Amino acid sequence: MMLGLMAYFSTDVFSGENTRSAIETILDWFSIHPSKHSLTHINFLTRKCAHFIEYAFLGVLIFRAFRADSPWRWRLSWFLGSLAIVVGWSLLDEYHQSFTHTRGASLYDSMLDSAGALVALLVITLVSRLKRSSPRAKI
Repeated sequence: MMLGLMAYFSTDVFSGENTRSAIETILDWFSIHPSKHSLTHINFLTRKCAHFIEYAFLGVLIFRAFRADSPWRWRLSWFLGSLAIVVGWSLLDEYHQSFTHTRGASLYDSMLDSAGALVALLVITLVSRLKRSSPRAKI
């Protein structure tokens, strides 16, 4: 379901122009009226943050799927497998965008997506190591 939703986000429905008008509408509700230049920057940052966050979430979900019911908190193979799947999906997502009318493929976006997952997986690694070093940790 998550991958299907992400594929839908890569369609023309979520093009930069469409998200810009949605952001403008939300800002209007709060009586905030930025200049066109500022709105362009807000739209850009919003879209890039959304990429980063959605792929971070995907990385966490994939890691959790690898872990399943294992008593172990962390394995290098889970980390690397999760990252490989996210990188592959991000490249496929950009390839998909190359076929849309108002979107374009960008390796930079793919790198941003992968960075989101990498950061999330590093946080999982840090938390699991902290729990392991805790005196009450079982595994």
